[in-house]
Amino acid sequence: MRTRPKILLVDDDQDLLDLYQEILSQLPSQPEISTSVTGARAMAMLEVEPFTLLVCDLNMPKMDGLQVLSIVRRKYPELRTVVLTSVMDEQFRSRVYSLGVDLFWQKPGSGEEIKQFLDCIESLLGREAQSGFRGVQSKSLVDIIQLECISHNSLVLKITNGTLTGRIWLHNGEVIDAATAELAGEPAFHKILSWRSGNFESLPAEPDHARTIYNSYQGLLLETAQAQDEAQGQSNLAANAKTNAAPSGETGPPTPLTPLCRFEGVEFVLALKPGTEKAFESRGLENPQPMADWSRQSLELYRSLGERMKAGPLQQLECRGPQRHLALAQHQELDFCIGWEHEMSTEKIREAMKKALALWVS
Repeated sequence: MRTRPKILLVDDDQDLLDLYQEILSQLPSQPEISTSVTGARAMAMLEVEPFTLLVCDLNMPKMDGLQVLSIVRRKYPELRTVVLTSVMDEQFRSRVYSLGVDLFWQKPGSGEEIKQFLDCIESLLGREAQSGFRGVQSKSLVDIIQLECISHNSLVLKITNGTLTGRIWLHNGEVIDAATAELAGEPAFHKILSWRSGNFESLPAEPDHARTIYNSYQGLLLETAQAQDEAQGQSNLAANAKTNAAPSGETGPPTPLTPLCRFEGVEFVLALKPGTEKAFESRGLENPQPMADWSRQSLELYRSLGERMKAGPLQQLECRGPQRHLALAQHQELDFCIGWEHEMSTEKIREAMKKALALWVS
């Protein structure tokens, strides 16, 4: 039986503690939640029992949040830590991240902000201890960049991997430039994202830095995932060749799906070929088979319904969900399923789908 994760909430405001305890109780992992109104009390509780996650306010009397986090990082290096604060100062934020905090989050005020906060907390609770980037413990660079962009932050990420050093510039939640060694712009971004571990540091924003990257951060991350898939596919092909085995998986050379991934708001692209072979291509999905099966079933169902109602050919379906939105459409000889960010409106999705399918023609 899986052990429930344990969260320790620390804030000198009892009303806020009660509120956050109620919010965190909505997490799918159903964590056990303990609270403390002082840093000293929190340290005593950590001595008595192990916790999975510490969520700490910064502005507290006597022992403030920074003091708590400094001690925690030395005594409990495996404990995941989150700062929840109303203080949004870039230098303060950089100082917090330099302590090795996993997440710096402004106290949520809207329903959407609460949902994003819960998603991030659940991700931290579900992530097993593994190699990652110190400064944001046990996280990949993809996780780091997604968190920064979702929070619409402006900063410079400095990443080191052995003797290698790279920088990624973000402005208002968008990636505007990257540099490492002799590379710059998108090639540098993809090179840095290929590093599996290292050290991470958050530096103050450089608002006057020239922009060289105009692709959305979602498109950049999708292209990075594609490149890594292709690299893994080449490795698999080499291994299969040595053992005279047939290659497996869906990875392969670049496909026309790649430009579709560059549209702002796109999370994944899936192209399905009609027929009994059930073939498909995907970008941005770690396990595309369930989505491919669901897309085929949904399209077959609504096409059948359209025929019975004599409504004409199916043009497009939009499905709105709590985490992302989906759009399904037939174009030329393929069926498409494209995942869109939750913030996208139906009107924007329809307009973007027209442009994406038009791009496929070209």
